This record gives sequence, structure tokens and C-alpha cells, in this order.
Amino acid sequence: MKRHLILGLAIVTALAFTACKSTESSYKKAYEKAQAQEQAQQQATEPVQVQPVVAPVQTVTPVVTEDNSDLRSENLTAVGGATLRAYNVVCGSFKSLDNANNLCSTLKNKGYNAIVAQNPSTGMYRVIATSSATRADAVSARDKLRSTYPDAWLLYAK
Repeated sequence: MKRHLILGLAIVTALAFTACKSTESSYKKAYEKAQAQEQAQQQATEPVQVQPVVAPVQTVTPVVTEDNSDLRSENLTAVGGATLRAYNVVCGSFKSLDNANNLCSTLKNKGYNAIVAQNPSTGMYRVIATSSATRADAVSARDKLRSTYPDAWLLYAK
């Protein structure tokens, strides 16, 4: 019985040592991989000569057109007795009068003559940063406001 046990342990030990033996092909693969990485590093460190591309200079004359893509028309009544002109730049729309008044006071602190107006049919409060008689003045004011309020739009008061 002891003999069989010792013989079995000897066989298991012999198999364990032969199974863990590294083959020559695995060493060769590791060596080739290291060489490829070394070549890639050498290629990366070599300076690359780049010639700048000079594009011809073209002068562009801006074409001034009125942007009416966001001109809307609504019936409005000014809140607080202020007067509205025909073209208005709207910076915000709210269902709550308190929210509209907060934005209006922020605009007034920045130097705008802001007004809160209500659309009676929808109940929405529009915060108008500037109000002007001409469309061109309103477009110009809207474009200036879009740096701070990117969603500013034009409203024609009926």
C-alpha cells in the first residue's frame, strides 16, 4: 500500500515538473514582441519633418441680411404699465410671474430696460430685454444678447 502511494506521488510530481516546463517557442514570441516594441519606440523618437501648408488668403465681404427665422408674433400686454414697441427681444418665458420678475430684475441690473409681458391666450410671461420700433434694431440687440442668452428670440407684438 505504501509502495502504491509513493509510486503515485512520484508520477504526479514528475508530471507536474514536465507540465511547467517552458517551451522554446514561448521565449521566441516574447523576444519578438520586445523587439517590435523597441522598434516602435525608436520610430517615435525620430524627428519628423513637416512642411507647413500655406492657404491663400481670401477676403470675405459680410452680407448683411435680416434674420427673421425666429420672429414670432403674439398678442401681449405689459405687466406693470410699461409700454411695448413693435419688435421685442425675449430672453425668457415663464409660467410663473415670480420667475419672470427675477430674470427681469437681473436684466435691469445689467443695464437693460427689461419688461415683463403676458400672453393672455397662453398665460405665459415673456421677459423682454429690449423693445424697439424697427426690426433691424431688434435683430442687432438680439445678436448682442445671444452671447449671454443663446436662446434669445424676436417677438412682434400685435
